[in-house]
Amino acid sequence: MSQPAEPEVVAYRESLREHFARLNLQWIEEYFRVEEADRLVFADPHGAFVASGGEVFFALHGGQVLGTCALRKESEDAYELCKMAVAPEARGLGLGDALMHAVVRFAREKGARRVYLVSNTKLGPALGLYRKHGFETTRLGAEVGQQAGYERADIEMVLTLRP
Repeated sequence: MSQPAEPEVVAYRESLREHFARLNLQWIEEYFRVEEADRLVFADPHGAFVASGGEVFFALHGGQVLGTCALRKESEDAYELCKMAVAPEARGLGLGDALMHAVVRFAREKGARRVYLVSNTKLGPALGLYRKHGFETTRLGAEVGQQAGYERADIEMVLTLRP
């Protein structure tokens, strides 16, 4: 009996670009509405993240792209985790964990002190994943979304990599 394939995480390449929007639109349209800030990063994920020193990651399982997330470089020592998505049919396969390991490794290699994210408290499984990987809640409420530029955001979390 063969073992299930381990998730593979790869960095951005143009041939995977469409999957970034496809996977994220699944959860955004299910729980919220697509905002202008979403449309901008979906139109050019390389320009939005990679060109400025961040990265877009894709999780592959069985040859299919089933997960993605991005890191936006905020400063020399801080990155924002953005647009984490795993296809509904792939949840429970470890893709979220694999993506989180890639994010933390990348941020550490770049010398970051912290990685932060904004999300929504409706997204319990996502928040559980972030907590599992060491993220702690720093702010709650509508002002999170106002400052982040997303109406849906109502929680900010931070992972401290080094003091």
